[in-house]
Amino acid sequence: MFEPRKEIEHFEPYRPGKSIDQVKRELGLKRVVKLASNENALGPSPKAQSALSRASSKMHLYPDGNSTRLREVLSRRLGVKTGEVILGAGSDELIELLGKTYLRPADDIVVSECAFIRYAMAGQLMGSRVVSVPMKDLTHDLSALAAAVTPRTKFVFVANPNNPTGTYNTASEVEDFLGRLPDSVLPVIDEAYFEFARVRKDYPDSIDYFRKGRRLITLRTFSKIYGLAGLRVGYGVAPADIVQTLDRVRPPFNVSSAAQAAAEAALDDDAHVRKTVKLVEKEKARVAKVLKSMKIEWTPSAGNFLLLDVSPRRGEEVFQALLREGVIVRPLDEYGLPRHIRVTLGLPEENDLFLKALKGVYSKP
Repeated sequence: MFEPRKEIEHFEPYRPGKSIDQVKRELGLKRVVKLASNENALGPSPKAQSALSRASSKMHLYPDGNSTRLREVLSRRLGVKTGEVILGAGSDELIELLGKTYLRPADDIVVSECAFIRYAMAGQLMGSRVVSVPMKDLTHDLSALAAAVTPRTKFVFVANPNNPTGTYNTASEVEDFLGRLPDSVLPVIDEAYFEFARVRKDYPDSIDYFRKGRRLITLRTFSKIYGLAGLRVGYGVAPADIVQTLDRVRPPFNVSSAAQAAAEAALDDDAHVRKTVKLVEKEKARVAKVLKSMKIEWTPSAGNFLLLDVSPRRGEEVFQALLREGVIVRPLDEYGLPRHIRVTLGLPEENDLFLKALKGVYSKP
């Protein structure tokens, strides 16, 4: 019998949120808002849209397999060498690529129990042991993560800010954490929400540590603040030897011409980034004020989303009730948070629909 590797016999695939069209079809709704995947409510930069339109005339040609121009733009912007930048079809691909390239069944990875689930999946896929460390107040316990490292450990994954909790670790905490790790362990700092979080004065830029000589990997994405989730493009900054090895393993032409062009243009529109951050911060405060009046607890977030504690209800129950009202959020059973939901901060009118629907759910016994 033709069988898969034993390591993936019980492997659970990542479950993406429901799409707007899917919910409309299933429930017969005319209006649905999606606040489940932490996308940019403003959409992509007009500059990115123009670049995408121009790139469409060359869709019959394979893309630059090395994403040369985009690497060069990123290296100049970040103050690193071109050979220290790696591109992926979303940072998800880079996480998986790290696993496929470096992990063996004899290895460990260390993660937090409520961290982005793709880290654990990268280890499980390769048959490595995944050491899951409890969080402290829904925040990475960096001291405990460092203490969990053994001679078997290859990677320690830290999302800063973390998804789905929205919490972050400060510069002093991260610096202390990095100092505790042995040279044999490579920390992977996932900064998918970097542009949202950097408005906080004590939030660290992990690439600063890299530029000062620390061996680590920083992951970022164009899917969130840059509004390019549908094009799938993310990047990493890593030691040149790591990038060279990953480049040998990554699929050819993994980042499309359209994604490369749009990402480069998006980097040239800081005004769009500032506009997005301003919207998120304003709506976060407004939504949080309403939640407080409803006596619903939420976790302070450095991202463009909020984690809500819907106790004593179950998150799945609230998710289904909101779905029937045309609002898609994210239940979090897979993260071990069965009484929580995660909601993306959308446009004001989208957030109003969410709050109205949530009030309706809570008005029912």
